[in-house]
Amino acid sequence: MKRYILHAPFNIYHFEATAWTHAVHKHTYFEIIFILKGHGIHNINGNTFGYNEGDVFLLGPEDYHHFSIQALTEFCFIRFNESIHKDPAGEKESPWQPIITTLLTTSSQSRGTIVEDKQEKQKLHHLLTVLEEEYRREQSPYFALIRDSLLRSMLIILARNLFGHHPMASAQTNDSVEAILMYIRQHIYQPQKLTIDHLADVFHYAPAYISLFFKKQTGESLKHYIVKYKIRLIEARLLYSSLNLAQIADEFGYTDESHLCKQFRKYTGSTPSAFRRQAHLLSS
Repeated sequence: MKRYILHAPFNIYHFEATAWTHAVHKHTYFEIIFILKGHGIHNINGNTFGYNEGDVFLLGPEDYHHFSIQALTEFCFIRFNESIHKDPAGEKESPWQPIITTLLTTSSQSRGTIVEDKQEKQKLHHLLTVLEEEYRREQSPYFALIRDSLLRSMLIILARNLFGHHPMASAQTNDSVEAILMYIRQHIYQPQKLTIDHLADVFHYAPAYISLFFKKQTGESLKHYIVKYKIRLIEARLLYSSLNLAQIADEFGYTDESHLCKQFRKYTGSTPSAFRRQAHLLSS
């Protein structure tokens, strides 16, 4: 899969399109994507979301995506790397830094657009207008300071909408299901860290209780969620990479290729090889 590289810490890409010309890709950076007009479909990490005017998406380096444009769409992409929100070394951590760090390390792509409230969308679009105007004068000695302040404001508003009105309480405390979900996503390639006993130890629960708590909060079992999330990533490898089954099995910590095939078929009804062949036939 192609990976786009950002050679500067920040840039803005503003354009209109009636057809999406980019291949499915990942990035080496973060993106805030504004939909300024138009509508269509945004495919993110194998999930499909409708998009409309005013929608805002946040993608991280490991998110892969493409658009299916149904009406002329005006996009604005704010691209930045993680260093943009960090203060110089040695300075005391600002109160906004943990909020932004949590936002950037939490997958937000199970829900599509982050912002639903009309007034919140308007605030973000006002900030975008100012940021674009300043970007036209990026040689100004004050540009970096203004840019960072505006970008931090955008990210904090996104965090508020993603996590609710108390972002740190819902995103970082060990008694929140979001903390467990984040841990699973971060360690999906390390099955030894995703056993019930290990998760219970990390989050200070009894093994039986963490399973009950997770199911009560999400509606599905902990083991089922872990396997489904892993299978979704494996589907992406089959669709967008040239890795063979042995390499994929090794990447995700399966004991062998046979174990991968058995679990994949159980959850999808197809073998990995058949899934890949069918996808290639449909795309040809």
